[in-house]
Formats: sequence, C-alpha cells, structure tokens
Amino acid sequence: MNRSLLAAATVAALVVALPAAAQFQKPEDAIKYRQSALTVMGTHFGRLGAMVQGKVPFDAAAAAHNAQIVETMSKLPFTAFIDGTSQSQFPNTHAKPDIWAERAKFDAAATKMQDAAAKLNVAAKSGNLDQIKAAFGPTGQACKACHDDFRSK
Repeated sequence: MNRSLLAAATVAALVVALPAAAQFQKPEDAIKYRQSALTVMGTHFGRLGAMVQGKVPFDAAAAAHNAQIVETMSKLPFTAFIDGTSQSQFPNTHAKPDIWAERAKFDAAATKMQDAAAKLNVAAKSGNLDQIKAAFGPTGQACKACHDDFRSK
C-alpha cells in the first residue's frame, strides 16, 4: 500500500512539475490558446461595458454571467506565454518580446488584472449596476496597462 501511495505521489509531483511548454505540442498551439482565451474574455468584458455605458439595457443576470466568464478566462492565457512565442518569432501575435525580458512585471500585471476581474465578478453578483460600474473601470485599466506595456499595436 505504501509503495502505491509513493508511486502515485511521485507521478503527481512529476505532472505538476512539468513546464507550461509541455502543455502545447507546438508554439503555434500556445499562441492560438492564449489568443482564444483573451478573445473570449474581451467579448464578455465588452458585453459588460455596453451595459455600464448604457448602450444596452442593464440585465443583472447577463452581467453576472459575463463577469463570471471574464474572471474564469482571466486565469487561462498566461500559461501559454511560453518561450519562443513572441512576435519576433511569430508575426501573427502581438506579444512583445518584453514579456519575456520583464517576466516579473508581466506576471504582476496579469495578477493585477485577475484580481480586478475577481472584484468585477463579485460586484456583478450583487446585481447592482453602480457596484459593477465601480469595478469595471479598474478592470479595464488593468487590461489596458498590460496592453500598453506588452502588446504591440
């Protein structure tokens, strides 16, 4: 029994220890993954933005649904920013090489955006448009800050 537990623990440790690059067969797969996650997040953030700006009627259930997706998606793309996937290697990406040169700054920006998305989700669950508006701005600013520093135009 102890050998089985030890073997299972060893396998689990190895799986957890694998680098993020091992999750993708090719660099192009990582790029597609992160672009897809960011596109979905941006789409649902835009739907919230339309409500916040009064371009569409406020719908508390739809706002909560969209904010939940934004928060979930905010956690996904960053494992796909692996070495060898910047725009210097792949022109179909806007990922600046600065991401890898300033990785700690990039990771901090990602965490800030994820924290803001989580606060937006909490605000949206309240069903209160004013709370959503208050959380929407900082989330958008966190997204923009990362784009300004790490995404080419």
